[in-house]
Amino acid sequence: MRRGWVAAGSATALALALSGCTGDAGPAPLKGVVADQDPAKVSGSITVLTNRVDQVDSGLLKKYAAEFNKLYPKVKVDFEGFVDYEGEIGKRLADGSYGDVLLIPNQVPADRFADYFAPLGNSRELSDTFDYIDYGTVGEKVYGIANIGIASGLVYNKAVWAKAGITEWPTTPDRFLADLKAIKEKTQAIPYYTNYHDGWPLRQWSDAIGTATCDNTARDALASTAAPWTPGKDLYEIDRLLYTAVHEKLTESEPQATDWELSKKLLGTGHIATMELGSWAVAQMRAAASANGANPEDIGFMPLPMQRDGHFCTVVQPDYKYAVNAHSKNQAAARAWLEWYITRSGSAAADESISAVRGAPLPATLRPLDERAVRMIPQTRERLAQVDAIDRASGIGLDAPDYRRRLVDIAAGSAPGDLNGYFADLNRRWGKAQKAAGG
Repeated sequence: MRRGWVAAGSATALALALSGCTGDAGPAPLKGVVADQDPAKVSGSITVLTNRVDQVDSGLLKKYAAEFNKLYPKVKVDFEGFVDYEGEIGKRLADGSYGDVLLIPNQVPADRFADYFAPLGNSRELSDTFDYIDYGTVGEKVYGIANIGIASGLVYNKAVWAKAGITEWPTTPDRFLADLKAIKEKTQAIPYYTNYHDGWPLRQWSDAIGTATCDNTARDALASTAAPWTPGKDLYEIDRLLYTAVHEKLTESEPQATDWELSKKLLGTGHIATMELGSWAVAQMRAAASANGANPEDIGFMPLPMQRDGHFCTVVQPDYKYAVNAHSKNQAAARAWLEWYITRSGSAAADESISAVRGAPLPATLRPLDERAVRMIPQTRERLAQVDAIDRASGIGLDAPDYRRRLVDIAAGSAPGDLNGYFADLNRRWGKAQKAAGG
């Protein structure tokens, strides 16, 4: 999955990032630590694998490494970036050449973490310092720690919505669809953009499981749910919303021709009104707006158009989890980089993201969620391995794009079928796998 800044305007991002670095200051006291050795005694060369190709190319990560070296002068840090991170790192895991520090690919199930990654500590201790610890935990062993948390919702161009006469967040799916129709009628913008071609943006919808029900156990509950695509359940509500937007021609005319990098420019400049993405995308869209002469303040973020008891809800969960290669020859250096980058680099603040360090303030771009009393619910992951196993056995792929690509194809009329028939098939496949797993 590529989540890169546009190249233009990167100087501002770089300055902001380094302003958050504490450099040669001593380590902050942490209740749970990953790196427990004297920095002066930690040495070796490590390679960090990343999806941030842009930060490798721009030299930003080298700037971070220079700050890191003020505290750990005997560690040499190199970086390797991948545009198709999921695909390339999957191959690297198979042949064993996957660096020293890396992001755990979404395709790796929790029950395989111990095969590839070194345990970083005890979950009870590390959860005093970091949020989202349960996402990278098996038993009480932590194998991955996130740098940032992501709120699920919609990135949108406020100027386009205002031009269509819309000033309030839609509270229901029907209201949202009516708003998209108004945008289509009153502006030149594409009301909603699927990013079908690149695929990974479609799987972002799965991050919203729990939004419709405002239930922080919704993902875990899939382990004991035979038919997730039934009215009132999260997958039914979010997938029906996507299907209807496409079916009513409120999206791009040729989904197969979408382009992620271009979409950032188009939303930033008002040629696209809305995309379902995590809150991580706001900073990128604002950078794209600035780079193309548009107003970055036009870019906003809102929750999905679903309320529970009069409140919006947004699921907050981690982005990629950072891990240490279980076979790394420089484990102490790898652990030192991982902890320093997450707790001391300032990278989360630079990306205007929710820091995974417990107690860190919410970034300014997301403060409207607080102002409007949006309930931010962190998902439990106590049955993560079981849900992953059912998902694999069903062949659906909640965290892969293909089943939603077919949903879009059916909605657009380029594949046979209808919504009810497709949901029935998904329920059949999930139910069969869930029953076999004894859920």
